[in-house]
Amino acid sequence: MLIRYKKAFEKIAMGLLSFMPNEKDIKKLKETIHSYENDDNWVLYLWKKNDEYVGIVGLVTDSNNIAMIQHVSVVPSYRGEGVAKEMLQEVADLGQYESVRATEETRNIVQKCIHCIDEEADDH
Repeated sequence: MLIRYKKAFEKIAMGLLSFMPNEKDIKKLKETIHSYENDDNWVLYLWKKNDEYVGIVGLVTDSNNIAMIQHVSVVPSYRGEGVAKEMLQEVADLGQYESVRATEETRNIVQKCIHCIDEEADDH
């Protein structure tokens, strides 16, 4: 289940973001969280599965309502279970964005997830 970030989730969000390669430094993590809390164009969602927060997806929108996926992270013990794919599918299904695209940093995981989604569509 996709849940919009709020200040009460700060420590959970920082823990999930710390799995991103460029978010290892505590100062950088705090700056990132600050952007999600204070910039209206930055939107952060947490993914809850079985009463546990296991993933996070962060977007930055532009004036054309195009969302760039800045962060996608899943707790290591849940990787390989389709959590990232489910998160990205639900973000797309929100219908809030004209388009949802990957950044250079998130391109590999996003393409892998979209490939999985496309394969499922072919199976039906």
